[in-house]
Amino acid sequence: MDNNNNNGLRGRRKRTRNSALASNNNGKIKRPLLKIIGLVALVTFFVMGAYGFRIYAQAQNSLGKTYKAIDGKNASAKIVSKKPVSILLLGVDTTDNGVRDTETNYRGNSDTMIIVTVNPKTNKTTMMSVPRDSMTEIWKSANHNTKKIQKINSAYNIGNEESAMVTTEKFLNVPIDYYIKVDFNSLKEIVNAVGGVDVDVPFSFSYGDTGEKKSHFKKGKMHLNGKQALDYSRMRYEDPQGDYGRQLRQRQVITAIIKSAASAKTFTRYQKVLDSISSSMTTNLSFSDMQSMFLNYSGAAKSIGSDHLQGYGSMIDGSSYEIASTKELRRVSNKLRKQLGLAEEQLNNKETRLNAYNEKLGFSFNYTGNQQQNYTTKITSTSSSTSSESSYGSRYGESSHSTGGYGGSSNGSTGSTGSRGFGGY
Repeated sequence: MDNNNNNGLRGRRKRTRNSALASNNNGKIKRPLLKIIGLVALVTFFVMGAYGFRIYAQAQNSLGKTYKAIDGKNASAKIVSKKPVSILLLGVDTTDNGVRDTETNYRGNSDTMIIVTVNPKTNKTTMMSVPRDSMTEIWKSANHNTKKIQKINSAYNIGNEESAMVTTEKFLNVPIDYYIKVDFNSLKEIVNAVGGVDVDVPFSFSYGDTGEKKSHFKKGKMHLNGKQALDYSRMRYEDPQGDYGRQLRQRQVITAIIKSAASAKTFTRYQKVLDSISSSMTTNLSFSDMQSMFLNYSGAAKSIGSDHLQGYGSMIDGSSYEIASTKELRRVSNKLRKQLGLAEEQLNNKETRLNAYNEKLGFSFNYTGNQQQNYTTKITSTSSSTSSESSYGSRYGESSHSTGGYGGSSNGSTGSTGSRGFGGY
């Protein structure tokens, strides 16, 4: 009887001691489990590290192919200091109805021009479309003024990315730090690489290049694949706002690409994304710049504002132009400068001087009738304020041109006006 009691007591003591050891975080019973967890974590760290290094190496190799420097344009110090930066997006289309032009070394025009400002302090991004047909003076470089009045999209054709950047800077008095040029025909691959994009279609329509199956769009929210996104971005004739409506849809697609590229689902598609970008993009953003922007500017991608420069549709010497009023030029200039943390300045350039001269001759940006108005690109006054312009036409073989006004106004609003969009893909 006593032996049975002693055996029972020893059994209870053993169970109590084992329980105490099991509940003790420093107990030996738990140490094997901790070692296993630690080993798994260590292996996972090295595997993910190796995978991450592989992604990094591939990204550096792919994006390194896109780099093309511009003399005098190096804003790396701004990015390192986390200051606001500006980027000129150039959409270049070197095809006509899907057939590549046979001209040797054909460069094409930058038919999409969007100024993007990114401010890491306010965490805001602004996308400002500049109409491709905007009338402006073309600069080939900061020290080379061609003295030619042409459509702004011709600057890229005349002097490549540098000309497009400098001409835009002079046009709006806004410093342009970087450019990103993308062949518009690669939009399909880029959109497919990020898994498609979501847009809010403003109205129902169908569009497709000649010989290709049309894409159909229904008013409301839609998820677009690559071909649909390209067709959605190209159509303009059926849009009540003409080229301005097309610009709006292009900004929608670009915004959607940014959001899709930043999502978790794109991580598994990173190689497709890199391949689509490296084969179609050129930029003066170095890989180091891109890294810094990804780390320090990503918050600004959560708030993307959209706007455009509004012009007055006119004909000059048989060609269609969008002429922006001085009021509208100054509105856009100051808005962009504010986003970049710069003080407002009174815009005074060739375009504002031409506007003042033509308004003295009776031209009105608020005219809504059907009667034609004249707009000249030659200032003939010999007054002190315009004397430097007096020999402009004779020196460069230019003459005064008539302007066929289409009605409408350019008063800084973003709504539909009588202005029309011209040109096209």
